[in-house]
Amino acid sequence: MSSGLRQAAGFLTPLGGATAPSPAALGWFPLVGLGMGLTLGGVWWAGGRVWDPALAAAVVVSADLALTGLLHLDGLVDSADGLLPHLSPERRLEVMDQPQAGAFGVGVTVAVLLVRWAALAAILPSPLLLAALWCLSRTAMAVAALRLRYARTDGGLASAFRPQRPPMASAGLAAGAGGLVLAGGAAVLWDPVVGPVAVAAAGAGAGAVLLLAHRRIGGFTGDVLGAAGVVGETCGLVAAAGSW
Repeated sequence: MSSGLRQAAGFLTPLGGATAPSPAALGWFPLVGLGMGLTLGGVWWAGGRVWDPALAAAVVVSADLALTGLLHLDGLVDSADGLLPHLSPERRLEVMDQPQAGAFGVGVTVAVLLVRWAALAAILPSPLLLAALWCLSRTAMAVAALRLRYARTDGGLASAFRPQRPPMASAGLAAGAGGLVLAGGAAVLWDPVVGPVAVAAAGAGAGAVLLLAHRRIGGFTGDVLGAAGVVGETCGLVAAAGSW
């Protein structure tokens, strides 16, 4: 296993061992996301053969929390607490760095988990759908880390992914293109019409979080990357559950 792949797996999941992250890991984010989606999709498919859709969906939501080590959910909580209230940019970053969960974080997280569960319960289990959406969400994380400004000046979990010099356009382009090919291919195999719509919705959801962070704290943090991924996946699931 290459060092970049091991770092990506170690950062995005509890697997891969404890390794120090570096910019080399970002190129592997889409592939790790694809594998995570296929794994969760397998749990979803197997659960659907044993339990009713509601319980199978609850198992998948729980399995996702375990597979991510709750890292991205923690990012969602912190980002909601920091980005949504009326605060100064400096105070937003301070709030996002605190371990306590506030009302905004708890409310948004409960709503997102409920929506994810309801959407999964409304869709026939498919590993390909989750592979597409989880791949796209990690692609958005990688591109954001390469192309956007890091908001903190005192380091942070995601600062290790920043290149020592300004990233070349080709780095972000390559990560984005590779992830889009993987996500788009899986989505089309799932459903040639609804699949691309779900992937586009996931990209829009992740992009909305990154745009909000850019406007309110001037860039991204590790929490913002996690929140963008979770929101993107959730928007994709909602789109896939629609009547088209």
